[in-house]
Amino acid sequence: MASVIINGGRPSSLPVQIPTTIETVRGGELEQRVNATDAEDALKYLPSLNVRKRFIGDYDHAVLSSRASGSGNSARSLVYADGILLSNLLGNGAAFAPRWGMVSPEEIDRVDVLYGPFSAAYPGNAAGAVVDFQTRMPRTLEAHLKLSGFTQHYAQYASAGQAGGGQGSASIGQRRGAWSWWADVARLDSHGQPLAFATRLLSATSNGAAGVPVTGALADTNPAGKPWLILGATSRTHTVQDHAKLKLAYDVTPVLRASYTLGWWDNQAARAADSYLRDAAGVPVYGGAVDIGGLRYELKPSDFAPTLSTLTHVMQGLSLKRHAKDVWDWEIAATGYRYARDLVRTPSVVVPDLSTGGAGRVTDMGGSGWHTLALKGIWGPDSAHVVELGYQDEAAHLRTAIRANADWIHADGGAMMSRFDGNTRLQSLYLQDGWRVAPDVKATLGARAERWRAYGGAIANAALALPFGARVETSWSPKAALALALAEAFSLKASLGRAVRNPTAAELFQGAIVDQAIVNSDPNLRAEKSWTGELTAERSTPDSVLRATGFYERTRDALYTQPLTALVNTVQNVGRIRTAGMELAWQGDHVLAQALSVEASATYAHSIIVDNPAFPASVGKRQPRVPAWRASVLASYAAGARWSASLGLRYNGTQYGTLDNSDPHGATYTGMSPYLVADARLRYRLDRRWSAALGVDNLGNAHYWAYHPYPQRGAVAELRFDL
Repeated sequence: MASVIINGGRPSSLPVQIPTTIETVRGGELEQRVNATDAEDALKYLPSLNVRKRFIGDYDHAVLSSRASGSGNSARSLVYADGILLSNLLGNGAAFAPRWGMVSPEEIDRVDVLYGPFSAAYPGNAAGAVVDFQTRMPRTLEAHLKLSGFTQHYAQYASAGQAGGGQGSASIGQRRGAWSWWADVARLDSHGQPLAFATRLLSATSNGAAGVPVTGALADTNPAGKPWLILGATSRTHTVQDHAKLKLAYDVTPVLRASYTLGWWDNQAARAADSYLRDAAGVPVYGGAVDIGGLRYELKPSDFAPTLSTLTHVMQGLSLKRHAKDVWDWEIAATGYRYARDLVRTPSVVVPDLSTGGAGRVTDMGGSGWHTLALKGIWGPDSAHVVELGYQDEAAHLRTAIRANADWIHADGGAMMSRFDGNTRLQSLYLQDGWRVAPDVKATLGARAERWRAYGGAIANAALALPFGARVETSWSPKAALALALAEAFSLKASLGRAVRNPTAAELFQGAIVDQAIVNSDPNLRAEKSWTGELTAERSTPDSVLRATGFYERTRDALYTQPLTALVNTVQNVGRIRTAGMELAWQGDHVLAQALSVEASATYAHSIIVDNPAFPASVGKRQPRVPAWRASVLASYAAGARWSASLGLRYNGTQYGTLDNSDPHGATYTGMSPYLVADARLRYRLDRRWSAALGVDNLGNAHYWAYHPYPQRGAVAELRFDL
């Protein structure tokens, strides 16, 4: 990939020559300053970004949000590791989080972030941001070992206790002659706090004979301000994750390199439930009719259903790259990500714990995945022009089967209950010219042409299978950027780009079968179409970078789940969303003291739904999960060669989880609450090879929510060896 000098001389791995907003964090900075227990923690203090991480090892809901895209819009950002796509574009939303587990924090060499859809080298999913993890590749023999333990005390409703675990990683690599290689293994064993709660509205009583009298239900208020009862805690997660990666590289010639990456991730996870309800004998109650305060409620098996998950995913990447930096450079790259095994087991009868058997169902997503092919050329006929052109082929395959069986704990198969299949494919051509108009002026013009297909979609129940129709759409996306150096330390940048985000397979191929027809589905979902612009003023010196960026985004046909009928929600297009805002970012070294470094940012976003015929009540309301304000600051101090310390603050303002903003009470389960949390880290280098660190996240023990409860105060201790 081409190397670009951006933002005060910092290098970037991103394959672009775009004078627009790019932020970078290095692996060494992470080790010194951030309590990074998962790969996504590398983004913790970058401007405008937020990852909805609910506990250490959160593998299925840690969604990335950006300036004008909330945590419900996972398909509006792209995450890569060494050029391999980690973004899960099978669907959109919390259940389709990037595959962060394919990168361990200790192997990160650098993370680069491109804000907005300003490069023709990326599809419309780059509307929010592009994150590129670059992992280590050795120059000489090196080895690393890290062991850590962590704990969190939580207290929410009637649940309280300790949650914690440990992790370890080891890596080794060497370069000898034309060959270089790197191997990395890691294990995480983590217990999280309860993530969900069984609830009943006070009005949701049922008729019939009186139920079993119980105590223990807690009165609370839901996000809409209506009284409800908290009946118990669910989704108390224990996850054991194993990660392994092998990278090989061979220099065919001094300017031609062949590379291969193999990644493997295995997860054994169990989610337990705890009922607060007790009968007259003090025995926990998990199902059936109950009497609470003289009112009758019916407990369903799903209210306290535990789950068992067995997941094994494999990724691969192969590339051949010429990097002479003369007239022609080129690259051929192919990648693949496959759900080799993906089973989630759930009981369909009332069970009190994870060891009680009975009838159930298994959701099998085995065979799902995606693969990509990219052909890229870089032509630099003279010092004034750098032309990038390429062809990309990206395909996603969704396979979901739900089967009923008599043994929910052990059975993998069973009678078919339902099935959803579907494929999408995006073929693209792009051209981009970085033109040095004058010594102080650089312009970039580009365009991207795309052909999108949706095919092979089908839905089935126990008795019938019905196909969806195939679709083909074409689109184009122009890009433009301009940079002007006003003086040695000052510059202005302006960028404009169009992004077309096509529906994912899970959004398109959904619904149910009623009377031998597919209902509650829209086979004609339109693609999201966004125009995004930004204007940046930047002052850069050897010790600091100060940046002010104004941004504007106009999106038509945004894809959101919204009411189709009084009882059914499904994915539909939202007419128009308009977002305008400002981002301030500052990084400084030697601040007040030689050893003090500070990075700080603040983002204001005014994101409003301005047109939505399908749901008029949402017009004039804020876009869900996009707060008005985000801010962070991280101060780091290096006391000599051995000691370093950091203190960070993270703030997220008021936001809503619904399109019509009917959930103003955010400090409760399923709510979206503002928060201000502080983090601290202290690191000591014992000698040239050994170091230790102690960190605390959420120092003030803030209780806050993003539908699920975020972690409360937690501590982590680390010991590291570097050869």
